Amino acid sequence: MLKIGDFQLENNLILAPMAGITDAPFRKLCTEFGAGLTVSEMVASNPVLRHHPRTLLRAEHSENSGLRSVQILGTNPHDLAEAARFNVENGAQIIDINMGCPAKKVCSVAAGSALLRDENLVKQILDAVVNAVNVPVTLKIRTGWDSENKNALMIAKIAEDAGISALTIHGRTRACKFEGFAEYETIKHVKQAVKIPIIANGDIDSPQKARFVLDETGADAIMIGRAAQGNPWLFAQILHFLKAGTLLELPTQNEIYRILTSHLENLYSFYGSGLGVRLARKHIGWYFRHLENVDLALKTQINQTLEPTKQLTLVRLALNL
Repeated sequence: MLKIGDFQLENNLILAPMAGITDAPFRKLCTEFGAGLTVSEMVASNPVLRHHPRTLLRAEHSENSGLRSVQILGTNPHDLAEAARFNVENGAQIIDINMGCPAKKVCSVAAGSALLRDENLVKQILDAVVNAVNVPVTLKIRTGWDSENKNALMIAKIAEDAGISALTIHGRTRACKFEGFAEYETIKHVKQAVKIPIIANGDIDSPQKARFVLDETGADAIMIGRAAQGNPWLFAQILHFLKAGTLLELPTQNEIYRILTSHLENLYSFYGSGLGVRLARKHIGWYFRHLENVDLALKTQINQTLEPTKQLTLVRLALNL
């Protein structure tokens, strides 16, 4: 079972941090379905943004979302250290550093996976953050900048020397973004070379794939991202398969409707009706991909309404319930 610092996780399934997705309502839901750890959306280390309401919301955890892991993003070692301190003072139990995001707006300011090109800066950042807080610090990276510059092994050794408590590796380079297929050979090599826990990430979208990746890489845990969108019960399915070797039946239409409506109501409560309704739209679209006989003609109305009760009614009608 995975241990991060002094924290013993209930299992080795982790929800990946995803901007605009892994907010408190979604983390709570994935925890209920069995995720052993969930990580917040990335929080900018820029001190100007530190007290912004949206920044504070990204790092907020509900009482039922398990360990409080907050991901921070930036390029300045001092700012990242201060951001780590600030979030620990506000309840974070684990700090995660983002060196894996491939988004252009992130990499254009040399943050996220762009940092992999500067190993000296990586060391400065990791040393600064680890020394700034008394909680475990984890790191998320990619295999490298591009296919000609894969340096995950070197970054892993830097991380281990700095006192990083666990390392997540997405099996793509920054240049790959989310295209093509994740490769796990690099993760396997890193796992064999260092002693810190290694978490494998990338294209894990089924119980069978989860088993394959764990076996192929030897990783201590797996991290699930996009496959959980509109599909939070994936964690329960994987847990069951890893323990019993058999597949759980998929949720029925009525069960998915119950999960979806509970999720939407939590969004309205957390963000307020206006913002909650707008943010709910993308989640509804993801849930619909896992449902049959959806009346997609109502999707435009669902996306245009500004009222929670109307949105819930339209969802029910779209599912013919």
